[in-house]
Amino acid sequence: MASVSELGSRSRDQRGLPEVRFLTVAEVASAMRVSRMTVYRLVHAGTLSAVRVGRSFRVPEQAVTDYLREAFVQAG
Repeated sequence: MASVSELGSRSRDQRGLPEVRFLTVAEVASAMRVSRMTVYRLVHAGTLSAVRVGRSFRVPEQAVTDYLREAFVQAG
């Protein structure tokens, strides 16, 4: 997961906040073509970074990209 200083170095909107796109668990599951439970397992295991908002989780889009890049296996 990105540190506070790393988040601050990303592009910022007009209010000076870092521009981070968050996805719901359902959106991540759909993009990865897995079940929502699989996404929850990845989050709870610490394999996929997420932010808890109330009773739900939001996953930074970059965390999904990073996870898929690291998990990619070259066939052949």
